[in-house]
Amino acid sequence: MDAELNKLESQLEQLIGLYESGRVEIRELRSRVARLEADNRALAEKVRFATGKLESLLEQLPES
Repeated sequence: MDAELNKLESQLEQLIGLYESGRVEIRELRSRVARLEADNRALAEKVRFATGKLESLLEQLPES
C-alpha cells in the first residue's frame, strides 16, 4: 500500500512539475508572440513607407 502511495505521490509531483513548466513556457511564448507582432507591425510600416517613396520616384520618371 505504501509503495502504491509513494508511486502515486511521485507521479503527482511529476505532473505538477510538467504543468508548471508548461505554464512558464506558455508565458514565454505569449511574450515572444507579442514581440514578433510588434516587429511585424514595424516592418510593415517600413514597407509601406518604402512603397510610397518608390511610387513617388516612379511618378517623377519621364515617360518614354
